[in-house]
Formats: sequence, structure tokens, C-alpha cells
Amino acid sequence: MRVGLDATPLLGPRTGVGRYVAGLVEALAELPGGEPEELGLIPFTWRGTADLPRVAPAGPRLRCGRRRVPARLLQAAWAAVPFPPVEWLAGPVDVFHATNFVAPPARRAASVVTIHDLTYLRHPEMVTPASARYRDLVPRALGRGATVCTPTAAVGAEVADAYRLPPERLVVARLGVGPAWREATPPDPAWLAANGLPERYLLFVGNREPRKNLPTLLAAYRELLAGRVPGRGGPGSPVPPLALVGPGGWGEALDLAGLPADAVRIPGYLAEDDLARVMAGAAALVFPSWYEGFGLPALEALACGTPVVASDLPALREVLGDQAELVPPGDAGALADALARVLEDPGGEPARTARRARAAAFTWRACAQATLTAYRRALEAER
Repeated sequence: MRVGLDATPLLGPRTGVGRYVAGLVEALAELPGGEPEELGLIPFTWRGTADLPRVAPAGPRLRCGRRRVPARLLQAAWAAVPFPPVEWLAGPVDVFHATNFVAPPARRAASVVTIHDLTYLRHPEMVTPASARYRDLVPRALGRGATVCTPTAAVGAEVADAYRLPPERLVVARLGVGPAWREATPPDPAWLAANGLPERYLLFVGNREPRKNLPTLLAAYRELLAGRVPGRGGPGSPVPPLALVGPGGWGEALDLAGLPADAVRIPGYLAEDDLARVMAGAAALVFPSWYEGFGLPALEALACGTPVVASDLPALREVLGDQAELVPPGDAGALADALARVLEDPGGEPARTARRARAAAFTWRACAQATLTAYRRALEAER
């Protein structure tokens, strides 16, 4: 079986989808039995294509495509007509895996598409114009018979309901967490100081965009600082600074009015090795999203043994189980109270061990095996 994958998420700053593609490709290349025989990493972009051999996983079964086409031009063409076919970019493949929503038309290749979430349908006001195009592009791929991978059963149920797909066209391929997260140790004080971080801090990880619900986080943080959490803390209580790690994102600017000058730290994007250490050193990860399809940073925090306070959402309940404090999204008071509890009592070593055990159930090998099942289903359906 020759498989092509959309490798565009591997280029540029590597966020959650990029880590998904990297983890999946590495695990697919290491599956026993030698299937897939070939994995072609195909970029759908003009920028950065020459960097792909340097940033992609390496292996004897892996090859990197080099044909350069602007992503916007491709998406505009595919939204209008079934051209160019994926073979024009990938060469001959038996299956093409669209790893990030957009599945190109194909002459002969079977199609698999990963739908990470349905933000573009559930919360269209929270997406960029590029993501809004998924409303047209995803149904086109499904109309051509694509098999669908979703990162959680929660998203799978949403996709089945939204697009009336039968169970045989859906495969749940849960994301994984690699050994670097389980083995991460906190940064040393010198590194923290050089990056504008104190030795104790609360942590948010993600794009600063509307879906991530930072206004509720900041409102909860103000309550902590003011000592307005019932029965907990008070003025002068040791509330650590809040670190916002990740790309700048888009949407309204952060409202930091009324907060002390050094209360919120914004170190920006961190490479994965540094991010793992920062996660391991955090007093807690706070993940207040309005909507998530998986919540990879929250799982990575559990792998580090770090406490997690997150929104009570179907996908996050599925991933985190009982190893996180879950609160209603948008409820700043509940979020502040949960953060206060975690800061007062993070649970000690037994709790850290339980968090790591929860995360250990999510592996990239299991993700790859489930994805291989999707490839086989797509091939069978094509025949």
C-alpha cells in the first residue's frame, strides 16, 4: 500500500495538528509488517516546501514531495472543480490521507480525511476565513466517498450526525503523547528567567484565538488575585503569574486592564522540547476552551504529571477522564475556584502517577494502527 499524506502542518511553527502529523507519520513508519510500504509526505503550500526534508520524520519508507503550489490557489480550485487531482502533487498512491480537513480530488487513489473538530459549523464566528471554507470543502470530500478519521468518539458522533455518515465510514484515531512528555523535567531557574518566567506559574498553551476563551481565563485570574474565591485565599495570597504560551493567534486583543504589570507573562511560541519542560514545571495547566476536538496540550500536561483545569466538554471528558478538574466553559467563578483548589493541593506524587497513567493509554502507535484501519476501509470501498 502506497500512502500519501498532507504534510503541510509539519512546516512552520508546529502546533497541535503539526504534532499530530509528526507523531502519526513516525508511528506508521514503525508499524510491524511493513505496511504501508511507502509514505509520501506531500506539502500543499508554496512557502517552506524546501524545508520539509529537514523537519519531517526520517525513515526508509518515507519520501518528501517537492512540488510547490500556493495553498490558497489549491483550495480555491478544489472548491470550484475537481482539479488538480492529488496524483499531480503526490505521484501514484493507493490512498491519500488529508490530515487537516481538506481532501483533494483524486483520479484513482482512495481518500481518507481527518476532521479534527467542527468549529467551522458549531462556532463559525470563531474561525478564520480559511477555516470557514471547510463548510464547502469537507462536504465535497465526503461526497467523493472519503473515509473519516476523528480524534475522539465525541467528534465522530458530531460528524456522523452533521453529515449523515454510516459507521463504516468513520474511524476514531485518538492522538498520542510521546516519551519526551513523560520524561520532561522542569526548566532550570536561569532558563526561566531568560524567558521571562518565574519559578512558579500557571500555564495556558494554545493559539490566542476566540475559541480558546481567554477572556474567561483572565476574569477567573482576576478573581484569584482579588481573593474573591469563596473560602479560599484573600488579598495578598500567593497566586502565581499566568503564562500564555503559544502563537499570537487572531481576534480581539487581550484585555489586561487592572492586572499587575508582571501578572501575565507572554513568552510566545516555544519549540516542543522547551514546551514539554515548561509544562512539567507548571503549577497547573488551565484549558478554558469553548470547544475542543481532542485537547492535546491537556493530555501532554497529564503525561508530565501536571494538574489540569479544563472546560467540561465531551472531547475533554473522553480524553482526560477523572484526572482533571472540569468546569463549565464561560464560568469564571467556577474556573477560579478550581484553580484555587489545585494551587492549594496539587495532590502529591500519587496524583502525579495517576495523571501519567491516564496519559500513557494514548499512544501514537495506537493512533497509527487505527489510521491504517481507515486506509484499508478506504481501499476496500474504492474497489
